[in-house]
Formats: sequence, C-alpha cells, structure tokens
Amino acid sequence: MIDASTKKHVFTSLDALRQRVGTQIGVSDWVVIDQPMIDTFANLCGDHQFIHVDPERAAGTPFGGTIAHGFLTLSLLTWFATGVRPRIEGTKHSVNYGFDRLRFVAPVPAGGRVRGSFTLDRLEERNPGEITQHYGVTVEIEGTDRPALVADWITRAYLEAA
Repeated sequence: MIDASTKKHVFTSLDALRQRVGTQIGVSDWVVIDQPMIDTFANLCGDHQFIHVDPERAAGTPFGGTIAHGFLTLSLLTWFATGVRPRIEGTKHSVNYGFDRLRFVAPVPAGGRVRGSFTLDRLEERNPGEITQHYGVTVEIEGTDRPALVADWITRAYLEAA
C-alpha cells in the first residue's frame, strides 16, 4: 500500500499560481502498482476480470501477465498531486470537478512503476474566491514510451473571503 504519511501539501498565492499557467507544475514520486494493490482494487470496485486478478491466465494474453485497472491508475491522481500540485493559500476547501478528456493509453503491468506529471493549462476565477484550475495530467509508466493515461483534470478551490 501507499504510505501518504510523509506527503505534505505545497501552498502558493493565487497571484504566484497565475504566473505558472502554461508551465509544468511538477512530477510526483514513483508508485509501484503490485498485484496485492490490484487485487484490493478489484475487491473494492467489483471488477475481477482475469486480466487483472489471474496471473496464470493473464500470462496467455498479449499483456503477458496481469495489468492494473485503468480506474486504479486514475484513482492515484490524488496521491500523485499531493506534494506536487500546489494549493492556493487561503483555501477553505477544494473539490474534484471532473475531466474534460481522459484516455487510458497503455496498460500498467503488475509490478510496474508509475508517476504523475502536471501542467497548469488554465486558471479561472468565475466568482470571487472560486478558482477553477485545469491541469494536463500524464501518468508515465517507467521504462516505456507510452503513458498509462492522459487527462485534462479540473479542480475547484474555494477561498476564504478577503
């Protein structure tokens, strides 16, 4: 399992974050997606397809072994973001607003290492203190040219009144 106890949020001012639009914000540490993590996720989501949970049977597929669920890889975005994607100073709370685009590009083999890379594509203040952030996210698989997933991730922060 992933130990998040050492991960800390990075804080920045809204003005400083505005200056970062169009730039890479950061890259997370690597995470191993091992078979026990895949099995745990299968139990949580109810997807026990053999390509995820049966190493012997999955060995006979083009994957050559079990692979992580795409949604498992997607679920790691929050972990990747913590400590990399800055929080705006004065944030009361924030929410995951969704995705404009999401593609599972390549499978992650059991035992594979992945990490997230974040680019701040756009920042909007629709209402005073309501900040919508659009991040281009790529989840890399160590040792491969193709990413596990690419996404346009939208989050929203609600700031304390000035």
